[in-house]
Amino acid sequence: MASILDEYEDSQNIRQGSQQRSRLTSANIGLTHSGFVNVRLEEEKPIFNKQRIDFTPPERINHLAVCNNQLCMSLGKDTLLRIDLAKPDQPNQTELGRKDDSKVHKLFLDPTGSHLLISLSTSECLYLNRNTQKVRSLSRWRGHLIESVGWNKLLGNETSTGPILVGTSQGIIFEAEISANEGSLFNTNPDQYFRQVHSLEEDNKPAPVCCLEIERGPENKYFIIATTRKRLFQFVGKVAEGSEQQGFSTIFNQNQDLLPSFQEFPANMGYSEITFYTAKLRNFPKAFAWMMGNGVLYGQLDYVRPDSLLSDVQVWEYTPDVDISQNKPISIVLTQFHFLLLLHDRIKAICTLNGQVVYEDVFPDKFGPLKRMIKDPIGGLVWIYTERAVFRYHIQREARDVWQMYMSMNKFDLAKEYCRDRPECLDMVLAKEAEYCFQNRKYLESAKCYALTQNYFEEIALKFIEAKQEDALKEFLLKKLSNLKQSERTQITLLVTWLTELYLNRLGQLESDGNSLVFQETRDEFRQFLSCSKHRECLYNNRSTIYDLLASHGNVDDMVYFSVVMQDYERVISHHCQHDNFSAALDVLAKHCDEKLFYKFSPVLMQHIPKDVVDAWIQMGKRLDPKKLIPALMNYSQMGSSQQINETIRYMEFCVYELHVTEEAIHNYLLSLYAKYKSDSLLLYLKQAGTRPSEIHYDLKYALRLCAEHGFLKACVLVYRIMELHEEAVDLALQVDVDLAKSCADLPEDDEEMRKKLWLKIARHVVQEEKDVKKAMNCLSSCDLLKIEDILPFFPDFVTIDHFKEAICSSLEEYNKHIEELKQEMEEATESAKRIREDIQEMRNKYGVVDSQEKCAACDFPLLNRPFYLFLCGHMFHNDCLFQEVTPHLSAFKQNRLEELQKKLAATAQSSKSRHRPAPKEEGDTASLGKGIGATSREQIVSDIDDIVASECAYCGELMIKSIDKPFIDPQKFEEEKSSWL
Repeated sequence: MASILDEYEDSQNIRQGSQQRSRLTSANIGLTHSGFVNVRLEEEKPIFNKQRIDFTPPERINHLAVCNNQLCMSLGKDTLLRIDLAKPDQPNQTELGRKDDSKVHKLFLDPTGSHLLISLSTSECLYLNRNTQKVRSLSRWRGHLIESVGWNKLLGNETSTGPILVGTSQGIIFEAEISANEGSLFNTNPDQYFRQVHSLEEDNKPAPVCCLEIERGPENKYFIIATTRKRLFQFVGKVAEGSEQQGFSTIFNQNQDLLPSFQEFPANMGYSEITFYTAKLRNFPKAFAWMMGNGVLYGQLDYVRPDSLLSDVQVWEYTPDVDISQNKPISIVLTQFHFLLLLHDRIKAICTLNGQVVYEDVFPDKFGPLKRMIKDPIGGLVWIYTERAVFRYHIQREARDVWQMYMSMNKFDLAKEYCRDRPECLDMVLAKEAEYCFQNRKYLESAKCYALTQNYFEEIALKFIEAKQEDALKEFLLKKLSNLKQSERTQITLLVTWLTELYLNRLGQLESDGNSLVFQETRDEFRQFLSCSKHRECLYNNRSTIYDLLASHGNVDDMVYFSVVMQDYERVISHHCQHDNFSAALDVLAKHCDEKLFYKFSPVLMQHIPKDVVDAWIQMGKRLDPKKLIPALMNYSQMGSSQQINETIRYMEFCVYELHVTEEAIHNYLLSLYAKYKSDSLLLYLKQAGTRPSEIHYDLKYALRLCAEHGFLKACVLVYRIMELHEEAVDLALQVDVDLAKSCADLPEDDEEMRKKLWLKIARHVVQEEKDVKKAMNCLSSCDLLKIEDILPFFPDFVTIDHFKEAICSSLEEYNKHIEELKQEMEEATESAKRIREDIQEMRNKYGVVDSQEKCAACDFPLLNRPFYLFLCGHMFHNDCLFQEVTPHLSAFKQNRLEELQKKLAATAQSSKSRHRPAPKEEGDTASLGKGIGATSREQIVSDIDDIVASECAYCGELMIKSIDKPFIDPQKFEEEKSSWL
């Protein structure tokens, strides 16, 4: 367990880290004000968080290797401890079994954590697989001190390493393969082969191969990096697809004729170390850091370049406290934005962006000098060990402060990328970028950035105004407007109005300069702004202000465009009418189909383009109310040209015959137009309108007066006929044509007296006015109501009888025939009366026999107990039972009549009782007379009641037939009856 001193040390490290971050944060003095307040509710954890492992080694630690959560360490002389970090409580200890003085020189663990190579100081090498306890010697490797191993990340697995590269202290690079299987009977060695493929030199002498790395790029291209104390070598070559198992000898053979590509530095500290950084979810590293005598060579790995893998390289020199002769760096580890240098008593984290030391951690002397630092490429943890302790570093949110460094380097895109989830930092970056662009006269870019910040709006706007950069100011306002919410109506109104003014100023300036191309582009941009749907509500609510601005600048075209966008078509149409562009005004009307605008502007348009206007009306159809268009039509039909009048009649005819309009005003107006300008259509219209008043949609009196004023007598006759003023119609028709009068005289079919009167008018006219006897005789043949004696008084005295001989004879014959028919009818009536009297006498003598056991057909009680009725069909009913059966089926009138008769009957019964009392003697005669009159009245009432109730059997008569379709239960009492059954 960690001691109290250890805990104190850890707390000191955390405090130092937070102080370092506060120094970095305070370096941003001078930025413009931001609307964000940076408040953190809890202290952030440091990027590099050190933790001492709760482990006390039984012996001193010589070497340590970690990969894929597998930790291996060499303890003392002959002990090997293996720990699966997923199961730290189950360590595995193995003895190497060495009897000589050999020591462990280095440990190499493959990326899978399965294969462990143990390099001994006696130039031997041992192999241990994760799944076994047996340490096996690699006989082919004997005689070579192994300094580095390049693992095969593509083909390596738990049982085989695949082809790998091995570097020795003599500068020789070998290719080998190790298998965990026992092998055959004749070959039990785990090393499958071990052959030299290349050798490295420095200053014409062999140099130890400090590091080896194998990477595969696109298109099956392989990159091999090897380092010595002062040199970094690159080997690039392709391996045929499917032949990866054959090894890397082909790559070295491809570079055999050429000197290998390398970089050399003069300083030599006796060793070097290279480390790589691989991002998550990637299969190959993206950056490297090489620790050598002159400093740290840092750069990116570019797999696309054909000649070299390294790009953007730079050398970060060591800090002054690092001395390659006294205080050498021991190890290096590369992370995303830092490389960690391990010294004998401390660790330093240097930022790869600016070379500044951002973290330093000093280890207490009680643990002894630091020996080495290793990073697990799979887990990402950094391990540091001394002879007596093991430490582990967690790297958390390493990119949290990177944005500040990118910002100070003016790499604003990268800075924004790394603070995208921190709005307060993003605002600072945007403000710095905007200021940088402004100072470098990139005003548009500056405006775009300023619009995304929370800086004071007034300060930014004034900056652009003072710099006389209206385009940049406009861009700033546009961006600011696009970022506002719909609820911020005041700000939106301000920006929209201001932008409109800027656009109009710019358009006016360009128009005066004569720059037509830029003017058109600016106008298109302005119109796009006016038609933007996002700010349509604001533009609509403030359209009067926009109109005033447009009018103040004299920009008529854009005012019309804005009116169309706002659907203020009234303003557009008014503009066209004021400029005598009536066709354009009508096009707007016809396109948007606004009925109110049609009613308002039709009078003006009808005066100039009547045909087109009527076509538009007809196109609108029933959406227009013709009655509201009459004022325009009447105004110009009275003072207009024949074209306007003809178009007016055309539209009225369309309303009547196509739309079937029934408005009286429309029909009256059409009548007046026909009467004034198109008389030949008047009579046709009246005939088509109908002959019954219910079918007529015009005012008959108005039509009569109109036709009379213009002298259209036939039309007047037709109107009289419709008004059923037959005498007037005949009188007027006689002035035109006798045949027309005859057709009018036959109209009152149900009134023979009127027909006869009308025909007499015609006969008198023919005789007295036309003096045509033959026509008068034709009248007799045309009307069967007229006789010769009816028209004789109309003839003058000098007319001879020869003209009437035939008519008089036929009239006498008809009289004789009529007399014979009357005689025959009288005889038939006498016979019928005789038979009726006989039937009545027979009915009076008819009787029926009722047995004492007979029962009422309605109540099923004995019949003779109460007054009853007996019908010819055999049904018998009590008096009251028959009343109950018949009364519901009677009409309302008969029910009221029956109730009235019953009251009268009750009244007569009451008066008869009073007459039974003794009376004075002198009044005896009068009382007996009253008694006779009362009895007669009572019998009449009873007879009337019998006529209503007992006229037919309730079960066999017409009442029963009519009640077939009636429900058994009254619908009004259905619910009551239904509830009684439940």
